Amino acid sequence: MLWPSPPWDEVTYWALDLETGGLDARHDAIVSVGMVPIRHGVIRLGDAFESLVRSDGTSTVRPDSVAVHEVVPAEVRGAPRLSEVLVSVDARLAEGALLVHNAAIDVAFLRRAYAEHRMKWPKLVVVDTVQLIFKLAKRRRFLEPDSVKEPSINLSAARQELGLPPYPAHNALMDAVATAELFLVLRQKLAARTLGQLR
Repeated sequence: MLWPSPPWDEVTYWALDLETGGLDARHDAIVSVGMVPIRHGVIRLGDAFESLVRSDGTSTVRPDSVAVHEVVPAEVRGAPRLSEVLVSVDARLAEGALLVHNAAIDVAFLRRAYAEHRMKWPKLVVVDTVQLIFKLAKRRRFLEPDSVKEPSINLSAARQELGLPPYPAHNALMDAVATAELFLVLRQKLAARTLGQLR
């Protein structure tokens, strides 16, 4: 028997962004985490969570990544360790779905972090705004085959294409908010009524 998918707005989505020391989830460090929930279809900024992350010394922070996220080593010396931050992340993810922009990156970093700290990976529904961008592009291509260009998967560019305001990039909490807003616009454009239609 197939279980019906819940209405999309009955699910709590935790939009999450990680700033990292590079793009290699096997070796590079997580330097900051930002999360914001969407409850009943509304972004709840008052419940946002953000933290810098102190390196354990086994993961790398590439110098070129510092130029992107601008988190310098002196800023993270007094920050919580990743094991502490993961407890806060895990408690939030227990509430609902994980919402990310480009799951291939953020989920890989999270999975490695959970494994390294001997934490059980939660049974998660992951909603990826990049997948939703492609889903919307496919629909548009079907309706207007000659007028649709390839979609951008860059967060800032995708927001611009959909008429959302620009935000400074590469701040974990700001990118989590940007992802949450992008998700709400994509959900509306796709006329998705259930969680299943967003996967």
